[in-house]
Amino acid sequence: MGRLLKYLFRLIVLAALALVGYALFGDLDAPRAPVSLPLETPAAGQ
Repeated sequence: MGRLLKYLFRLIVLAALALVGYALFGDLDAPRAPVSLPLETPAAGQ
């Protein structure tokens, strides 16, 4: 019974840490920047 309580306690602590981590970092958006890459078409060289 004691091992079960220790396991549940560790599980609750890990779940609480995961919840705090998600609350802190879960809503961060990636920085947005326009990306422009020049592409050469194969037919343009002929």
